Amino acid sequence: MTKGEETSNEALGPVSLSDLERFCREVLAAAGADDATVDAAARAMMHGTRLGVDSHGVRLLDHYVTALTHGRVNPRPHLELTHESGAIATLDADNGHGARAAYYGMEQAIRLAGQSGIGAVAIRNSSHFGPAGAYALAAAEAGLIGVATCNSDSFMRLHDGAAPFHGTNPIACAVPSGDNQPWLLDMATSAITYNRVQLYKSLGQELPEHTASDAEGQDTRDPEAASMLAPLGGSQGFKGAGLAGLVEIFSAVLTGMRLSFDIAPMGGPDFSTPRGLGAFVLALKPDAFVDTATFEGGMARYLEVLRSSAPRSGASVMAPGDREWAEAERRIREGVPLDPATSSAFARLAETYGVALPRDA
Repeated sequence: MTKGEETSNEALGPVSLSDLERFCREVLAAAGADDATVDAAARAMMHGTRLGVDSHGVRLLDHYVTALTHGRVNPRPHLELTHESGAIATLDADNGHGARAAYYGMEQAIRLAGQSGIGAVAIRNSSHFGPAGAYALAAAEAGLIGVATCNSDSFMRLHDGAAPFHGTNPIACAVPSGDNQPWLLDMATSAITYNRVQLYKSLGQELPEHTASDAEGQDTRDPEAASMLAPLGGSQGFKGAGLAGLVEIFSAVLTGMRLSFDIAPMGGPDFSTPRGLGAFVLALKPDAFVDTATFEGGMARYLEVLRSSAPRSGASVMAPGDREWAEAERRIREGVPLDPATSSAFARLAETYGVALPRDA
């Protein structure tokens, strides 16, 4: 794409990953974000887009600019560790961008784990942080096991419920695997995420079965009619609802932040008031528990047997993260398609801030 190109009703692209990141960074900076916020927000969005998690990738840029320029998110926060004792700390994010808070929180958790073998950081006064896996992966890239959670505004019903209760409440864990890509689990505790509903809406596609409900709590595949999400697990959705509660406790109760049903909706209409989200990150140093050779050997053996396990007819067996790593390699080679809503938003942002649109791959 080039600046000034007409928008269309179809997905555009593929566009270059590197130039896509350039566009995001320039727009965020032009919108008033400080360097650390630009770096964190762009890094998190590009993690989602590169790995094919488009619901939590660059399509969030327009939303983030709105939040940064209307008062919901502090574009130049002063992050502060308000409490530290042994292996734990509490971080006040000063209503900054959630990615800024989560990356910094994980940096501190890694530091604490270097001293004690384990580091845990409760994050207060944060905001939407995008892909939870980005922060868990930051620990794995440093050779540690990373865990990240965050709650969000109510959009998921309880099992057999007919009203929104929990947020999508993601949980992610990343584990280093020698010279190979980390084992990476990144999941919402809802059947799908709110942003994936928005993506299906933009693409004009039906939702998967048993993933969303209408205003009466009945299943719907129409993204326009989706008033709430189903918990992970379908007919066994009590498991997803229970996991969402676990995330709620770690992210909100333990941090003293707002519970999901007390958080202002992500989609507005109020974009001037901070939402008061909580998050929680954890880093574990493997050799604090077992020698390095034993840990690496155990991971290698586990993944080798997992990936060679017999698949069902017409299917394949993958470890958590395998699909994402394969998609990342493809997108590095071929570029990234942009859905219609994202393409239209990018055109508006380019015009507003005088930034050239990302180039074709």
